[in-house]
Amino acid sequence: MRAAYIESHGEASTIKVGELPTPTPGPGEVLVRVGAAAINPIDLYLRSGRVAMPMSFPYVVGTDVAGTVEAVGPEVTRFRPGDRVWGSNQGLLGRQGSVAEYVCSDERWLYSTPPKLSDAEAASMALVGITAHLGLFERGHLKPHETVYVSGGGGGVGSMVIQMAKATGARVATTAGHEPTLELCRSLGADLVLNYKTDDVPARLREWSEDGIDLWYETQRDPDLMTIVPLLRKRGRAVLMAGRDATPSFPLGSFYPRNCSILGFAMFNYEPDDQLTCAENMIRWISHDRLRPIVGRTFTLDQAAEAQQFLEDNTVAGAGTLVGKVVITINNA
Repeated sequence: MRAAYIESHGEASTIKVGELPTPTPGPGEVLVRVGAAAINPIDLYLRSGRVAMPMSFPYVVGTDVAGTVEAVGPEVTRFRPGDRVWGSNQGLLGRQGSVAEYVCSDERWLYSTPPKLSDAEAASMALVGITAHLGLFERGHLKPHETVYVSGGGGGVGSMVIQMAKATGARVATTAGHEPTLELCRSLGADLVLNYKTDDVPARLREWSEDGIDLWYETQRDPDLMTIVPLLRKRGRAVLMAGRDATPSFPLGSFYPRNCSILGFAMFNYEPDDQLTCAENMIRWISHDRLRPIVGRTFTLDQAAEAQQFLEDNTVAGAGTLVGKVVITINNA
């Protein structure tokens, strides 16, 4: 099979596309003919070695996948050849990645693809949707009619947070920095959309929710806790899921007297059963037109290095030209 892989840690330019052996499914595993693979910031960190996880070289890049079941191994119970599936967690903790013509996955990391979604759409929602769901509900314990703020509402996680919070009955505020992204946030149902370049965000949030924010979902890698904590409501929660190198100042006096909480998490710490709950809710919302994936820019398998560089320019380097997810299409998806 053809695959995008690295033979050692390095820049995006070290990604090669060539022939590797097609994997064979073992007990409980499913061989998927890949239609599309989405990439995420964690893919960049794994490729560069910034995040250390077990991996063997050549290492196929990519975490999210969607396609069609080609074959199943012994003891598989949920899928059969011909089923369309989507999922995440490939390329993590020693697993091989998804940017290849075929990927072999434990069936527990895969879910049935809703008929209305293309493979590109299904792949694009995988990691970001599960991450958004875990932060909102498993960590943040979001309740209907609460207020939610999410930074970067046009990003992969942010766009999912807006839609899931609205589907639950919450009021949602968000920020973006470019008109196409601002318009996307409005179309997803955000009640308040602010331009972080021109609006006084803290002042506008105080006007919008006088008692404070119930759940602050922070997606930025350098969270400003000096701003976040005072804007929380009494018993408010802030969810942090990025910023490995961040060392923010902390307003303790504004935090503990009001019973506030700061909650951190990483998606890959959760077991398949935990993530299955997220996927099942996502599929239900999609069937009721309450959730839609946002495909931003697509690349081909041969452009895998270019795709990672584009994502890196827009996340780590902050170019800000991406709306939605970066997807690599494979096998004529």
